[in-house]
Amino acid sequence: MINRRNFIKSAAGATVSAALINPASAGGFSPFFIRTDSRQQAPRLRFAVVGINHGHIHGMIQAVRNGGGELVSFYAKEPDLAADFYKRYPGVKNVRSEDEILNDESIRLILSSGIPIDRAPLGIRAMQHGKDYLVDKPGIITLEQLEDVKRTIASTGRIYSILYSERFENKATVRAGELVAAGAIGQVVQTIGLGPHQMNIPSRPSWFFDKKYFGGIICDIGSHQFDQFLFFTGSTEAKILSSQVGNVHYKQYPEFEDFGDTTLRGNRGSGYIRVDWFTPDGLKTWGDGRLTILGTEGYMELRKNIDIAGRPGGNHLFLVNNEKTEYVDCKDVELPFGRLFVDDILNRTETAMTQHHCLLATELSLLAQKNATQITTT
Repeated sequence: MINRRNFIKSAAGATVSAALINPASAGGFSPFFIRTDSRQQAPRLRFAVVGINHGHIHGMIQAVRNGGGELVSFYAKEPDLAADFYKRYPGVKNVRSEDEILNDESIRLILSSGIPIDRAPLGIRAMQHGKDYLVDKPGIITLEQLEDVKRTIASTGRIYSILYSERFENKATVRAGELVAAGAIGQVVQTIGLGPHQMNIPSRPSWFFDKKYFGGIICDIGSHQFDQFLFFTGSTEAKILSSQVGNVHYKQYPEFEDFGDTTLRGNRGSGYIRVDWFTPDGLKTWGDGRLTILGTEGYMELRKNIDIAGRPGGNHLFLVNNEKTEYVDCKDVELPFGRLFVDDILNRTETAMTQHHCLLATELSLLAQKNATQITTT
């Protein structure tokens, strides 16, 4: 048994040992939270980008580069987006068609943050051409697309991965995973994930306001929360208990949704998820993303992007257990996803995230979206 008086001090200052994060001893946790060196590795894999309709692509590129990926080419059908991308990555070849990338046998991996409706079809084409695929969320926006993706994975043996950045690219969330795996709050009982976002209407393209193109609010920004629920509870299966969506405020966009929430139960815990587009302009970031993890011996609250009490920056973690109430500094936490993901491509392993977990998080979001009760307001 871990000494509760000593674990916080040791976990905050040292690497959590592999024994603490072995799936057999941590209730189904993958060994994702093994610390790794954050320095960019020498190139060991060539990759390309197709579709750059969301700025998340830059975090994806950096993660893969940190893991030893070399960005060699890109394709975007929008000339203005392509021009801006080339300015940011001047040494990368701007090809004339998607086929140039698909048919380049030296490219092992394709990244995309295209319009959400196009992401799964592109991933299928990539896998059919012998390439692995990493896509921004939502990586799949209909249950029909999900079945097509599953069939293609089975027939090709390729990896279809979705970058759930609220977990993989947030240092407080990485530290929370280490602490949970180390027994900081006992067995996780429930997660509460809140994903508020700022509208910033002038910056949004037309497809942003039509859920036909992005799948709906729970499918879109809610997918992060389903990933975190599965990860922190260790659940390998789950059921949606209730869900609702609505367009409460932005009536000028009839095909848009600005609020959604879900309750669900897994085989190792329960969850509540709320997402919305009501972050006020007075907040100094795009959204006060929060995650509460309730355990049998304590709880954690994460303020991912801002501490409205005044601490600077993001990545704030508050820990309460039987020994103390503590603010945990996360600024030096490593983000190992890129290195582990590149390892998985080269070694055909599942250390960054299992394929089952990736697709189950998406499936739950799609089911919650499809079966949601419609909120009506006057």
